[in-house]
Amino acid sequence: MKRSTWKRILAIIAGVIVVLVAVAAIYIFWPQSVDLSHLADSGEGYNVRILRDTWGVPHVFGQTDADTAYGLAYAHSEDDFLTIQQTLVAARGQLASVYGADAAPNDYMVQLLRIWDVVEEKANSDLLPETHTILQAYADGLNHYAALHPEQVLTPDLFPVTEKDMVAASVHKSPLFFGLDETLGELFAETRQRELTPKEAGFQISCDAQYGSNTFSVAPERTPDGATYLAVNSHQPWQGAVTWYEAHLHSEEGWDAVGGTFPGTPAIAHGHNRQLGWAFTVNDPDLADVYVLEINPENEYQYKFDGGWLDLEVREAPIKVKLLGNFSWTVKEEVLWSVYGPAVRQDHGTYALRYAGFGLVNIFEQLYLMNKATDFEEWQDAMRNGGLASFNAGYADAEGNIYYLYNAMIPVRAEGYDWSLYLPGNTSETLWTEYLPFEQLPQVFNPPSGFVQNANSSPFMTTSHPWNPDPEDYSPTLGIETNMTNRAWRALAQFEADESITFEEFKTYKYDKTYAPQSDIAVMVKLLLETQLPDDEDIQTAIDILRGWDFQTDYDSTATTLAIWTMYFLYESESGLNPGALEKGEIPASVLVNSFTQAVQDLKAKHGGVAVPWSQVNRLVRGDLDLGLAGAPDVLHAIYGEMQEDGRLVGFQGDSYVMLIRWDSEGEVSSYSIHQYGSATLDESSPHYADQAPLFAQQELKPVWLDEADILANLEREYIPGEETTP
Repeated sequence: MKRSTWKRILAIIAGVIVVLVAVAAIYIFWPQSVDLSHLADSGEGYNVRILRDTWGVPHVFGQTDADTAYGLAYAHSEDDFLTIQQTLVAARGQLASVYGADAAPNDYMVQLLRIWDVVEEKANSDLLPETHTILQAYADGLNHYAALHPEQVLTPDLFPVTEKDMVAASVHKSPLFFGLDETLGELFAETRQRELTPKEAGFQISCDAQYGSNTFSVAPERTPDGATYLAVNSHQPWQGAVTWYEAHLHSEEGWDAVGGTFPGTPAIAHGHNRQLGWAFTVNDPDLADVYVLEINPENEYQYKFDGGWLDLEVREAPIKVKLLGNFSWTVKEEVLWSVYGPAVRQDHGTYALRYAGFGLVNIFEQLYLMNKATDFEEWQDAMRNGGLASFNAGYADAEGNIYYLYNAMIPVRAEGYDWSLYLPGNTSETLWTEYLPFEQLPQVFNPPSGFVQNANSSPFMTTSHPWNPDPEDYSPTLGIETNMTNRAWRALAQFEADESITFEEFKTYKYDKTYAPQSDIAVMVKLLLETQLPDDEDIQTAIDILRGWDFQTDYDSTATTLAIWTMYFLYESESGLNPGALEKGEIPASVLVNSFTQAVQDLKAKHGGVAVPWSQVNRLVRGDLDLGLAGAPDVLHAIYGEMQEDGRLVGFQGDSYVMLIRWDSEGEVSSYSIHQYGSATLDESSPHYADQAPLFAQQELKPVWLDEADILANLEREYIPGEETTP
């Protein structure tokens, strides 16, 4: 969809609005009633109780797995119904009908990628019968909640939700985790963003910086009492469609899992059951390719392929756009399809897109099977046969097994091309059709070192040498990253140095707040200390503070504030800051000095001096709470903040749902968790809107209760969906 097309569309819309305001004001603004009484029986037949503990965490006890899925949907809706609805409306490609023209690119993407073609073709045939059952049960939970709370309904057009909506939500969201939206964004830029690779170009791996996540597993031989540990520590946004929600799911059919899940996800995404646990971190393989099509000069709907002309498949995609009040306007856009996949026509070329995982609909089935796995083999089978196209996975279990997997559906590509650039779209040589077999993915099982870790870092430095995967075994065409984050360096350093790790030490290592010597920020400080700086009193005071820094990002550290502020202005500088640029000497000294000077001046202007304690500016803000934080970007206790006008950083991402799990030498499990806010992720009136935040700010954890007796001993309320009362 060309930018010029959108300008034309918006101009037409503007003219329509003028007419509408004059002749249809009554219709536009007349309140529309929501009648969902036909969904009132959606909860019939389900046998489930919801037990809310003293932190508001729902423990969903169902007779069957379907009962439990239904109860999860209802409980999560109580806390975040709006976000669940937004997720499903986005997957339907109807976001612009609710939020206007700014949301239209999502709806265009849904049709361009043929998400609903995939759902209609695959959902019935490619899923297990039990998967159909839990997906529909989850949908029924949403429908029942909507019927009882029509005032919270985003758009009545969404209901009733069906199991196919659930499948579509997974198909829609999955490729966004490996950056498909960014790849699509390139194609809609004003100019071509990458060169066309020549043959025999070789391949350059490009590693993007990740906000990140952490996972670590420690085997019994590295603990003093023969216990096994696992850290679940994803760094998700603190609000929105991919923010974590804690739940415990229990059924009499063997489902007994606890951990974090996303709005609209009918299972635990990562956490543990009685026998085993797992965690995901984002990895960065090359899973999407862009092809430049050679268009027939005599026919713009034909492209050359292997010496002949093929026809582009052409559709007209209707996109309903909300304009004013109740009035909307439907625009129609051309969507194209090629032998590679979806195609986009722009002034600077016609491009096709191919990406990993297209056509797979079993992501939620995979999570469900992981939830119910009773041993490593069952869990690994779920990973092997599932629809997740990316993510590192860390694992541990009651038997003392630990495991790391670089999970990815990596295309097997032809040698001789630089696959980080755009590919020629006129030859079957660039049309990959297979993925690297699961058994050949980088992975480490029970290494003699006794630990595995990943922090959005190279799979080739997962544990101590020589038990890592060998990078020489992997073609550069696979696009497997080799970069290391500060978090990975620190995890390796801590676990390698301690041969007898207690659970308390394991927690301390997870909350490590140190920058390693190899980190970008440590390199930046070293360069500053070696650089001639202006003869200014404030500058000299600031550099003395940095000279004495121990690279800890504690609450009272003034050096942390100076370093993070300098890095902030460095990122904002005209030169920018690419991963590894500091270490490679690609940042001119003048830019570095200017960024440091700006940092000093900004701190003095907004905070009255250059010695500003880190927790004074590093904040968690939620409702009436305004708390100081330790931790910082890319330390193991990761905190990312957005700069405010008052000169403070307000956290928006980083450590979010944290869970530490321990199996003792007898295989009995216990765990502890924390959420950055609380279980009521959207309900400001709830006592659980921010009740976990003070613990989070102090790096403390709360117990996770699995046994019903423990839950009842710490019970806030118990109810059947639809019969709940206000606490």
